[in-house]
Amino acid sequence: MELTERERNVLYYLAQGYKNNEIGAVLNISVHTVKAHLEMIYEKLGATNRVQAVIKGLQMHCIDVKELV
Repeated sequence: MELTERERNVLYYLAQGYKNNEIGAVLNISVHTVKAHLEMIYEKLGATNRVQAVIKGLQMHCIDVKELV
């Protein structure tokens, strides 16, 4: 399953080490919405935590390591 643009945005900030409240502030969404996006990201990528989601997101080219520098 492919990630939506918003899910990719959340994953990008997750890879940057942002906390849920910081992701929400940057994307102008609630922490509850961030958590809902994270649940979908985990499900779609087959991840169980933040680190796995970032690793799988990189492996599946959902986010680009060059953007993280």
